[in-house]
Amino acid sequence: MVTLLRGTLRPLRLFQALPGPAADVPLRTASHGTGLLYPEHIPTSLLQKVLLTAGSAGMALYNPYRHDMVAVLGETTGCRALKVLRDQMKRDSEGAQILQERPRISLSTLDLDKLQSLPEGSLGREYLRFLDVNRVSPDTRAPTRFVDDEELAYVIQRYREVHDMLHTLLGMPTNILGEIVVKWFEAVQTGLPMCILGALFGPIRLSAQQLQVLVSELVPWAVENGRRAPCVLNLYYERRWEQPLRALREELGITDPPMHIKA
Repeated sequence: MVTLLRGTLRPLRLFQALPGPAADVPLRTASHGTGLLYPEHIPTSLLQKVLLTAGSAGMALYNPYRHDMVAVLGETTGCRALKVLRDQMKRDSEGAQILQERPRISLSTLDLDKLQSLPEGSLGREYLRFLDVNRVSPDTRAPTRFVDDEELAYVIQRYREVHDMLHTLLGMPTNILGEIVVKWFEAVQTGLPMCILGALFGPIRLSAQQLQVLVSELVPWAVENGRRAPCVLNLYYERRWEQPLRALREELGITDPPMHIKA
């Protein structure tokens, strides 16, 4: 299987070495006549997509922290769900503006000094606190490569870049239990097969005690909030930094988690 995968995907062997695109550059049509729909696009055949799906799924299940493999899996399996999300954004005034303006979230687009100066409890200040406490960076999000539609490529890129915002909204750390809870919320919100698989198979690595807490308390809470909240991709977070996090949660119908999970 590995040999077949390598042989079929040999034309793609350089993609892992390519630098990510500047995050302040919107995903737009990059060229004409070359088959590329946006800067990092790698056109693939149906067979290549099937093999990419199989290989990335296996690696992602073996090691959930292989974010590159999780990203590939999301791109090769998410076309239908991405279309639904895109249509939801188009029907919402704030979401439609996001699709039109294509904002990006990265260290190059964030004004960290401004976020630091915001009042305690504001979305921007709490998001910055989340990044600091969990020692994560928005620049770790992989660029979209295997989605053969420029607009849908932006939708999944936006989903990746607001993932940490969802952690902030839900009050979840980046440890495995926190990630699984967020995946349940995202699975309900987005319908992306990658999120559903992560929600279902992520608990395999949990202890019996963690699994009991997850099933009895955290999953029901995440599913209920995911169903109640409007599409979180319709939020122009960059224009809501000053909004109190508590007020934003109330606007979305997101309740406090049933328990505190240590980072």
